[in-house]
Amino acid sequence: MNEIRVLAPTAILGYGFPRESFERGMAASPHVIAVDGGSTDPGPAYLGAGTSFVDRDSVRRDLALIVPAGLGSGIPIIIGTAGGSGARPHVEWCLDIISEILAHEGREARVAVIWADVSKKLLAEALRAGQVRPLEFVPELTPEAIDDSSHIVAQFGVEPIISALSKPVDIVVAGRCYDPAAFAALPIREGFDPGLALHLGKILECGAIAATPGSGRDCLLGRLYKDFFVVETLNPERRLTEASVAAHTLYEKPHPYLLSGPGGHLDLSESRYQQTSPSSVEVRGSRFVPEDRYSVKVEGARQVGYRTIAICGVRDPITIQHLDVLYDGVRAAVGDNFGDRSFHLQFRTYGKDGVMGPLEPEADVTGHEVGIVLDVVAPMQDEANTICGFARSTALHYGFPGRVTTAGNLAFPFSPSDLPVGPVYEFSVYHLLEVDDPLALFPVERMTLGGAP
Repeated sequence: MNEIRVLAPTAILGYGFPRESFERGMAASPHVIAVDGGSTDPGPAYLGAGTSFVDRDSVRRDLALIVPAGLGSGIPIIIGTAGGSGARPHVEWCLDIISEILAHEGREARVAVIWADVSKKLLAEALRAGQVRPLEFVPELTPEAIDDSSHIVAQFGVEPIISALSKPVDIVVAGRCYDPAAFAALPIREGFDPGLALHLGKILECGAIAATPGSGRDCLLGRLYKDFFVVETLNPERRLTEASVAAHTLYEKPHPYLLSGPGGHLDLSESRYQQTSPSSVEVRGSRFVPEDRYSVKVEGARQVGYRTIAICGVRDPITIQHLDVLYDGVRAAVGDNFGDRSFHLQFRTYGKDGVMGPLEPEADVTGHEVGIVLDVVAPMQDEANTICGFARSTALHYGFPGRVTTAGNLAFPFSPSDLPVGPVYEFSVYHLLEVDDPLALFPVERMTLGGAP
């Protein structure tokens, strides 16, 4: 093949896309439809709970367009990190939606499922063998963290997807995988350069976010050749520029030129961007550099308690000037009342440092009002409810120097004011695992879904 075309409908399955853009992409006769199904961006709760952060009806809407189009054109559909986090319950959730669509269409599909779940026993053995190392910003992994995790997945590269494509298949439903892998696997299988294929995947996996104006709910088309690739918009209201594509290459990267992934890293120091039309940009020079020891990122989440929040606002300038005094007083009162219990109390002040917390360089409030989220985490939900209610009522009438009135310090937009959120999770595993075989952890299961309605 001299050219391979990859259609990316949307940034994440369920974010949506214009039907017209998708139809233009299909008119270009793509060789594969690839779409990212998840991310760790929404935090650990969805991995820990085994639930999707994208609405089921939204995912069904997208797949109801993608699945018939792929089957009708005889090209594979590849879904990466299915269900949001790529653990078994997420993958099964996605498979259920696909089955529902196929039954409605009265069609069958050959489906390859790539499981990404890692057993606690295997990971604990790897830890003892010295095959696990932390990323720079996380602590060393412990056996307790492994044991406490409700779900653990490993982020695989292109190899398991290439294996899934080695036999006739209509849909590949992948567990947790490297975001560009779903887009790069077929091109690499067909002999295209891995560096170019993965860089193209890096851009396509976010849909039209690289366009101007950018959007996660629109399509892009990638055309990969021997020595370069071209990425193009499919919506006349958007365009791609050298700057927008190069800027997106920097997205979610700690280094401007290096992008780590399973088995190695992309070196983009020699990448060059050239405008080929108002809607397309050509890219050359991207290289993939294999690492000496193949490793994959392992992700796990554990429950650490239950959360209750109260949302309120402050308009009184005297109260705003004394927020730190108010917070300290409330913390002292809560500690006096509930000091024998385990809990975490936090005030998030939007309009002051609610986004960056202690990293905020502008310490003073410059606006006329602030919003406050009172956040309590405790071992049980009723405990979180009790402590949040006490902290909220204490803050509401807390006296501080200069206060003129005994009325409430806080304004509450909702009644009831205290909102039980439910279980709270944290990432318990966020480490690199060395593997001898990039396929060994990721079994491919083949099945036929659908049939007569």
